[in-house]
Order: sequence, then C-alpha cells, then structure tokens
Amino acid sequence: IRLGAYVGVVVLALGVHMVVTYGTAVWLSGRSPLSFFRDTQEATVMAFSTASSNATLPTALRVADQMGLPQKVSRFVLTVGATANQNGTALFEGVTVIFLAQFFGVDLSIGQQIMVMAVCILGGIGTAGVPSGSLPVVAMICAMVGVNPLGIGLILGVNHFLDMCRTALNVTGDLALTTLVAKGETEDSPVPVQVSRD
Repeated sequence: IRLGAYVGVVVLALGVHMVVTYGTAVWLSGRSPLSFFRDTQEATVMAFSTASSNATLPTALRVADQMGLPQKVSRFVLTVGATANQNGTALFEGVTVIFLAQFFGVDLSIGQQIMVMAVCILGGIGTAGVPSGSLPVVAMICAMVGVNPLGIGLILGVNHFLDMCRTALNVTGDLALTTLVAKGETEDSPVPVQVSRD
C-alpha cells in the first residue's frame, strides 16, 4: 500500500508539473497548450516507450520541425535539454529520498529536506539521459541524509514505469522550452532594412 501511494504521488506530481508549468510556458509563447500537447504526442510517446531522453532526441527534433520552430533554436535547446533539463528526474529523486526516509523511520529536518531538494535539482542536471540513470544519484542522496542506500531496492519493481513517466515529462519540457525560446528569438530578430539604390 505504501509503495502504491508512493507511485501515485510521483505520477501526480509529474502530471501537475507537465500541465501547469509546461502549459504556462507554452501559453506565454503564444500557443495553445492543448494544440501543443497534441503536436508533441509523437515525441512524448517515444520518450515514454524508450525511457531515454537521448534516444528520443531525433524524434523531438523532427517534431520541432513539424511545429515550425526555427532549427537554430530547436537544435540547441533540445540537445542541451536532453541532458540538462531533467525536471522529472529531480522531482522523482526528491520524492524517493523522502519516501525511503519515512519508510526507514529517519526523521529529516527542514534543513535536510531543503538540502535534499537542492541536491536533487543539481543532480537532475547531471543525470545521464538513459533508463534508470538517476538511481545512483538517489543512493548517494540517501547516504548523505542517513538513509540506508540499499533501501533503493524497495522501488526497483516500480522504477521502470516511473522512469518512463519522468522521461515523457522531460522531453515534453524540452519542447515547451524550445517553443518559448523560439518566441523570444523571433521577437528579438532584427527587421531587415531595405536599401534603395538611387
């Protein structure tokens, strides 16, 4: 029952983050969030099925082209995002460490919880975009706050499903940020000046 509640919390948090945060980013870019999520379906499904941001990169680039996003923006943002934009991973790591701490009866102070959050955000940036790439980071954070890292074995049975969910979030986030950056890029583009040849 506790493991089921843990999975529910992670999936709910990922869903809220996708709809609220990325929906807002897309809305700020001047696009409809509903049409954005429809347009990015192919990349989201590929990310979910492969559980790898790196393996999904070619599909994400193709989807960005189909959405009409400038290639100079999409090539840069999506490539960097495949490694650096691991919001779903950071969220998963934080929830997992707190779940394992509660499971083993380790009382984390507010300071420790803030430290866990900060390390998860930084760890999410450096986590490899491959299936289960975040598990070593979770084990390290657990050891840091006095939770037995072997406890990670408790979540191994559900980890692959959660990995699929968080990868779908990460790739969708890459495309949402590409959409937002593309809007800023087009607004900042200089207007060509017509020179008369009189």
